[in-house]
Amino acid sequence: MSLIRPAEFLNDSEGIWEIFSKVIQTSDTYVFEPCTPRDKLKEYWFAPYMDSFVAINEKGEILATYIIKPNQIGLGNHIANCGYMVHPNHQRKGLGKLLCEHSISFAREKGYTGIQFNCVVSTNLPAVHLWKKFDFSIIGVTPKGFRHPEKGLVDTYIMFKSLEE
Repeated sequence: MSLIRPAEFLNDSEGIWEIFSKVIQTSDTYVFEPCTPRDKLKEYWFAPYMDSFVAINEKGEILATYIIKPNQIGLGNHIANCGYMVHPNHQRKGLGKLLCEHSISFAREKGYTGIQFNCVVSTNLPAVHLWKKFDFSIIGVTPKGFRHPEKGLVDTYIMFKSLEE
């Protein structure tokens, strides 16, 4: 059983960094360079304009994390943008689903009218499949928008879900 709670930089940055650094090392799902230094975590996961969360187990260990923030500034800030990361040792256990459910609920509470993912790597089939299960649609394609380490240049998707009733 996992619980999702707001993340705190001082208490959670070690666990989040472990997940973040392992996920970006594969270079196949996120645009962050695999050599991203740890001091960038505060900027990438704890900026003042975003909300950060962790999924923890009964022992309090951080298994997954996500951020939610306005997709744009000013007149575009009613649409949310999210980033989800699950520790490699805990993938395929339903944590991505749990994070997505929580983020949709949180986005509604915050008054967002939709969620947009700007850069879903087309070869990240588990993510594309999961987002589609939650009624996200592919609304755009950036041809060859991602440099995949094994597959070369691959497309990225812009995916969107309306939160309006």
